[in-house]
Amino acid sequence: MSIDRSAMMERLGAMSARYEELLRALADPAIFAAPDRYQQVAREQATLASVVSTYREYLKATREMEEAAQLAREETDPDLREMARAEEVRLRGEGEMLLARLREALTPKDPLADRNIIMEIRAGAGGDEAGLFAADLFRMYSRYAERNRWKVEVLERSPSELGGFKEIVFAIQGKGAYRRLKYESGVHRVQRVPSTEAAGRIHTSTATIAVLPEAEEVDVRIRPDEIEIETYRAGGAGGQNVNKVETAVRIRHLPTGLVVACQDERSQHQNREKAMRIMRAKLLEAEIQRQQETIAKQRRQQVGSGERSEKIRTYNFPQDRLTDHRVGMSIHDLRTVLDGKLDELIDALEAAEVRALTSAPAS
Repeated sequence: MSIDRSAMMERLGAMSARYEELLRALADPAIFAAPDRYQQVAREQATLASVVSTYREYLKATREMEEAAQLAREETDPDLREMARAEEVRLRGEGEMLLARLREALTPKDPLADRNIIMEIRAGAGGDEAGLFAADLFRMYSRYAERNRWKVEVLERSPSELGGFKEIVFAIQGKGAYRRLKYESGVHRVQRVPSTEAAGRIHTSTATIAVLPEAEEVDVRIRPDEIEIETYRAGGAGGQNVNKVETAVRIRHLPTGLVVACQDERSQHQNREKAMRIMRAKLLEAEIQRQQETIAKQRRQQVGSGERSEKIRTYNFPQDRLTDHRVGMSIHDLRTVLDGKLDELIDALEAAEVRALTSAPAS
């Protein structure tokens, strides 16, 4: 039994004991003299009932499986021994199914799980090679979105030399986008021989990714007096280009100092709308981070904090290997991964998060 599983069993045992305590309290006639106390106890007992019932079913199945296994070892009659083995297999499957239900029941539900997202990819260390890597990552996520029948919408881009990106900001729209891609926030590192490297030396470059759940207006309300809007000619931060109309938009959120610029669209209205979407997502992310800072350190997820300074993954081309440092997982087929086949990796990260959350002490 793994540490995570042991911790979960310990937590479930405590919940079962608490359930019995609540039942005894409800059976005490004195509780009816305090209606508020009665309602509080009854609500807590009802909340625990389903999980405790499943937990006890799991314990029963496990106990019976062990009895069947012992019978299969000790029985001398071949027919009875075979029946005991079949029963052991059946009960093991039932136990695993109940365990999966318990994990799901104990995992806190993320209210943002089904949100659309805004992703930002920025080239880091490595010059032109970092820009090309940023473009590779954008293609990887675009292909993953395509496999899931999600829509990709580029909000802002800043091309680099040789066809890469200094920065690209895009939205992915589809149910479950945030739940599946939230683990991608952080520093991604690539090790390969750049196409411009005549000597064939391996270079290390990085790109930084941020995954923001797209905010709705009810999540983040921005008053007109809280923003400062500046327009300029698209093509350069100072408007140094052939465009004669100021279609680019830069928005500053005065209370926080956050600045978002958008110049990808041909009209000022469209650029302003996209910039406000990005601004709302950034403000929602800041609020989520503030809330997470109040969580006790022992509840932090094992798959990492998602901080952008945290190196989360290495793409090693000479060894054809991708390694996710948070879960210690390696995949030997970079071409397939970069073509958008990310489910195996994301499943592992999601499972690690579930284990961390279900083994954490009840709050």
